[in-house]
Amino acid sequence: MKIADALALARELGVDRLDAQLLLAAGLQQDRGWLIANDDARLSEAQARQIDALLRRRAAGEPYAYLVGEQEFHGLRLRVTPDTLVPRADTETLVDWALELLSDLPGAPRVVDLGTGSGAIALAIKHRHPAARVEAVELSAGALAVARANAERLQLEVVFHAGSWWQPLAGRRYELIVSNPPYIAGDDDHLAALRHEPLSALTPGGDGLSALHILIDAAPQHLEAGGWLLLEHGYDQAEAVAAALRARGFSELALRRDLGGQPRVSGGRWPG
Repeated sequence: MKIADALALARELGVDRLDAQLLLAAGLQQDRGWLIANDDARLSEAQARQIDALLRRRAAGEPYAYLVGEQEFHGLRLRVTPDTLVPRADTETLVDWALELLSDLPGAPRVVDLGTGSGAIALAIKHRHPAARVEAVELSAGALAVARANAERLQLEVVFHAGSWWQPLAGRRYELIVSNPPYIAGDDDHLAALRHEPLSALTPGGDGLSALHILIDAAPQHLEAGGWLLLEHGYDQAEAVAAALRARGFSELALRRDLGGQPRVSGGRWPG
């Protein structure tokens, strides 16, 4: 099999050309430019088997990030596995807002990321605002291991806690709380396309709002006066999240939109 044959197979399988090129480049430990210039290069039998398997897994809907084992997020290259969600570019909206708020805080503000997964949000915040004292909570043992390994490899100091939402944070308070919780409704048709990612990180079932309500209801017990809570949510959940924040007593409610212009992150300030 030559590289051109592998790309032809990708077309037959319905794999996007860019994905196919990147998979081949990763499998051959070459860059995409070399691949394009050497499409007549012959693959070894072992390479051909590896590339064939990768292309078929991608054609079956497995995320590209799982196949290569990493994903870029906010300037960091993170290891990811099927234990973690694949970090999305839209979640960088949450990180950007968090960094804006932290830039106005003196000293070493305390930050916690609830449901950290691969550690993407917590590590990006620590990377861009080194003075922050960042913590992160994760229930999944597999995801927590990935997050800790990412922090160690990137040499970013984040304190990780194993547990569900607020459970490991008794008595702790923060200037900033952030989270990208599961928020897809349990009957949403999009879940079928996300079947390779951990279901518990995608949906809490029902209308998708239960995890968001858990975060909003208990956040005041863990926020310093004037502290902020920032939450990622579905494009159609902004009004419900704002209503919950308002009912709980948060002020200065605000909304940020994602790269596609959809309502994606809502936040409020705890007056204390």
